[in-house]
Amino acid sequence: MAKPKLALVGGQTLLGREIREHAKDFDVHPMDTTDDEGKTLVRDEDDLALMSPLDQKVVEAAAIVMLAGDLESTAKVRKMRTRDLIDLTGVLEIDPTARLRSPLSEAPMARPASPVEVIAHPAATMLALFLQTLNSIAPIARSVANLFQPASEFGTPGITELQQQTVALLSFQTLQKKLFDTQAAFAMLARLGEESAHKLEKIELRIERNLASLLGGKVPLPSLRLTQAPVFHGISASIWIEFESSPDLKRIAEVLSKAGIDIRGEDLEPPNNVQVANQEGVAVGAIEADRNHPRSAWFWLAADNHRITSQNAILVAMERIKV
Repeated sequence: MAKPKLALVGGQTLLGREIREHAKDFDVHPMDTTDDEGKTLVRDEDDLALMSPLDQKVVEAAAIVMLAGDLESTAKVRKMRTRDLIDLTGVLEIDPTARLRSPLSEAPMARPASPVEVIAHPAATMLALFLQTLNSIAPIARSVANLFQPASEFGTPGITELQQQTVALLSFQTLQKKLFDTQAAFAMLARLGEESAHKLEKIELRIERNLASLLGGKVPLPSLRLTQAPVFHGISASIWIEFESSPDLKRIAEVLSKAGIDIRGEDLEPPNNVQVANQEGVAVGAIEADRNHPRSAWFWLAADNHRITSQNAILVAMERIKV
């Protein structure tokens, strides 16, 4: 039986690579984000792929179209077709026909699929999965989440600029600041430079908006702060939770583990962004009671940001072909 055809716009991006590697149940047709003639050869450490340019016939003929490219390519595809679109970038959140999706952290749905389904920000998925599970064990009164974003959230340009800055600083050379508009290497940033096209405050608002939607008012929305970390891959978070009553942290860890969350106990090293690379799900460790508040505790979370996004996108696509 032939596999469903999946048109992947932005196949050359980091998110596109994740889809190409893991969408085994689909006949994936990767396209780059240009509509120039010819084909583009994409090469990285482990992969060699020939990308076709953005092709309207391929887009129209596909059972599903995934959008992992830039704003311009997404806008072009949106004009080519109006249904069976899965947006991994968040660009189409403002589309009136769009619905936010995160199968990893949402309850099963009986509603029909929306024409456009937007995959939640990976930090929102990570937090929603953790907080919903935690709240079912020990009701949460309030929480604070400090999120640490990797350069890979800005795709290959973010990785490249952070790498260049790191090398330049070690060799006393001029820094490239096209994307961050400031020194990102060896620095923790509350905001990017004024001339940067990316604004952490806008990303922070998107995470908060996505998380509020996923929690659906059933769990108190945490106070969020997003920081740009000088790391290449993997999102991390330090979370403070105040419970309605004094928590049994041992029992909490056991139940979280049974729910599929990777718990790193006291005998294990807490998770970090390097350890979770290419791993599915969310890892939690450094679970400690707050010394100054008897009903509160600290948790450290880590997850592969691109793997979470691709997992959600593939699960949404699988739902569609089973309908």
